[in-house]
Amino acid sequence: MPNSTRTQRSGALQTFQRMPNIKVFGGTSHPDLAQKICQRLGIEQSKVVTKKFSNGECCVEIGESVRGQDVFIVQSGCREVNDMLMELLITISACKVASASRVTAVIPCFPYARQDKKDKSRAPITAKLVANMLTGAGADHIITMDLHASQIQGFFDIPVDNLYAEPAVLKWIKENIPEWRNCTIVSPDAGGAKRVTAIADHLNVEFALIHKERKKANEVAAMVLVGDVKDKIAILVDDMADTCGTICHAADKLLEAGALKVYAICTHGIFSGPAISRINNSKFEAVVVTNTIPQDQRMKEAPKIQTVDISIILAEAVRRTHNGESVSYLFGHVPI
Repeated sequence: MPNSTRTQRSGALQTFQRMPNIKVFGGTSHPDLAQKICQRLGIEQSKVVTKKFSNGECCVEIGESVRGQDVFIVQSGCREVNDMLMELLITISACKVASASRVTAVIPCFPYARQDKKDKSRAPITAKLVANMLTGAGADHIITMDLHASQIQGFFDIPVDNLYAEPAVLKWIKENIPEWRNCTIVSPDAGGAKRVTAIADHLNVEFALIHKERKKANEVAAMVLVGDVKDKIAILVDDMADTCGTICHAADKLLEAGALKVYAICTHGIFSGPAISRINNSKFEAVVVTNTIPQDQRMKEAPKIQTVDISIILAEAVRRTHNGESVSYLFGHVPI
């Protein structure tokens, strides 16, 4: 195991000694991401065993002492979301009962983030319920990425660091799209306007948005393009891609409006239901997502899917949190 690791701090490359009093546990949702975070930090992943009883109940056994330790638990909201959430809650509780000094939940893709408001009568605000459950289980701090709505941070009475994939997205665009100076950043809905304008400003290019009307969840009725994409490279940017109906319809709309090529960049690639077949039949040059959710199998099924590794951002957030440093540098930079 290495004795030191290099990291980015305030723009300068520095070396720090192996961090004492830290434990990083990986849940079963995304073991590869947890391993990458530990490799970046230069530490060994802590031991935990997760198993299920025959009736489906989850059992978590912490395999080493966490007394007085700064504990980080990496668990994303994917696959069987309810099971993954329950496993995270049990792991947090187990660490608190075992006298951990602080427990931080690292949740790259926050579960139930789309249920963040009461948009119709008798609708639940499930994101608030999840926040209460995490706090009640004993979490002292939350690290997440690209929340569906930033105000979810206000559902918590504990610190929440909402990291952004934007710096990694900008880097990918500049390295992989040669004609990026002739592009237009497009939001597939009005809610993502702030996100696309920030990226467009950084690249010094134009932006556009698509207004959509939904008949019901996951079904889009009509789309209207606001902005000009004629003879441009169109880059659709959103926080998540689920069934991919919206972005695939948007791609067709952009090509009809005269776009030369269309790319899609989404932070969380959920890809449920008919998403893979829709992507394979779409006219995208590439659908780019981060690895907040495991994508290995989906990349085999859909060659257009590409991933951007955000483990270095999460690892640096863990390091800075453990050392009591500011994480605001990560809002605009990718660590080296």
